[in-house]
Amino acid sequence: MAMTSAFLPLFLEGQVVKGFGRGSKQLGCPTANYPLNVVQSLPTGLEPGVYYGWAQVDKGPIHKMVANIGWCPFYKNQEMSVETHIMHKFDKDFYGSNLKIAIIGYLRGEKNFNSLDDLIQAIKIDIANAETKLEKEEAKKLATHNFFSKS
Repeated sequence: MAMTSAFLPLFLEGQVVKGFGRGSKQLGCPTANYPLNVVQSLPTGLEPGVYYGWAQVDKGPIHKMVANIGWCPFYKNQEMSVETHIMHKFDKDFYGSNLKIAIIGYLRGEKNFNSLDDLIQAIKIDIANAETKLEKEEAKKLATHNFFSKS
């Protein structure tokens, strides 16, 4: 964890690509996925796990988000991924859109779950924890970072 905070805040940007289609269908938690080149740009030594911060689709408003960075042990992914759940209800998919995220804090390490229900429960807790942390003043400051306003 100490190593991880050295990398934060971490700013990522890239085009939203189709993931595995699990987020919204199985988990009730739609995620936006980055292509491999964005994932490969992560700093070496960044701890896999669940993070929180801010997200912006194209030049739209900035929303709270949680992101899983890692291999998703429950699904046994072969490639590391960055899956961002934006805490906002969108009317439609935004594949192909530009997604900017500011990762500002670490919630927990990646872990495997005994069942889909356990995973869904953990996601709900992660979202609630992110919601609380993003209400703090120091977190809110990063929602207005110039990273989001530059083109």
